Amino acid sequence: MKKKTIVVAPLNWGLGHSTRCIPIIKALLERDYEVVLASDGVALSLLTKEFPQLASFELPSYKITYAANGRFFKLKMILDTPKIISAMRKERRAIVKIAKQVGADGIISDNRLGIYVKNIPNVFITHQLRVLSGSTTQISSAMHQQIFKKYDAVWVPDFEGESNLTGELGHLDKKPPNLKYMGPLSRFEKIEVDRTYDLMVLLSGPEPQRTLLENRLTKELRAFEGTVLMVCGLIEEKQTRQQIKLDSGSLLKVNFMRSEELSKSVQASEFILCRSGYTTVMDLAKLGKKAFFIPTPGQYEQVHIADRLDELGIVPSCLQEDFKLHQLNRISNYSGLESFSSEVDFDSLFSVF
Repeated sequence: MKKKTIVVAPLNWGLGHSTRCIPIIKALLERDYEVVLASDGVALSLLTKEFPQLASFELPSYKITYAANGRFFKLKMILDTPKIISAMRKERRAIVKIAKQVGADGIISDNRLGIYVKNIPNVFITHQLRVLSGSTTQISSAMHQQIFKKYDAVWVPDFEGESNLTGELGHLDKKPPNLKYMGPLSRFEKIEVDRTYDLMVLLSGPEPQRTLLENRLTKELRAFEGTVLMVCGLIEEKQTRQQIKLDSGSLLKVNFMRSEELSKSVQASEFILCRSGYTTVMDLAKLGKKAFFIPTPGQYEQVHIADRLDELGIVPSCLQEDFKLHQLNRISNYSGLESFSSEVDFDSLFSVF
């Protein structure tokens, strides 16, 4: 009997969409599905490093970059809308060809809006049931929710009840019939490791904001007393390491780490300093870590998550332009993310195929 073939296609918007697909891909392989990867840029590079044995296809790029000034984020996104719509049309044509070529029995799109194929099951993964965009939130959310209707199932990587990670971002007053809460996703597994680093900095996300934050933190951390590991989120051909001497400590810069090494390094670090991207939040929650968040300027979703967890006394945060080294002292006054151990019911989710 022929194995069913599932195409997994995450959005190339930082690393979060691709990394949260890793446990889904592993679960598919464990259940004897054939998996085909489809994406572009660093998202595709990361997945091909994690799963070099899998067939992969490059999709048309959305070519999205952030504004250097967060105040212009929404304006830039509005100006980029024609480019996004064009990319959606191109990826729609591309995925139909790929599905035919590989004999696809199902499609999983993580926030790629043009990825679906008629006459086979299609799944859409998102934690943004509401698309927060300031004064235009109602319009952007309604447009996003219209897209859900094209899919056989919409999977939300969060808990359905009041104790959840996304708040209003991932919960609606009326739940669509095709929506399923799968529980938080993480590629990490909790293990016992010795502490190696006092602070770990995790960088990711589109340029130029990734570089702007790296430069700011490298400067601020000069006065940090202790050992720092900075993983820069640059998916390159070879791993590189750079040791930098601080005034009273040391900073090790690594361009990227694969999942297993990254998981161990996070658990070997006392505190984490990073963006408040939702995939990062899920990973840190899985490990029950204490952290400090700096949301990407102008990205309402990350600002909402950071503000919510700060108000709940779980993780402190501040705006990028306000960050100074002394802000890290606030971490000890917060509870940190609570470890979750819920198992995702993949058998139930995969029944759609």
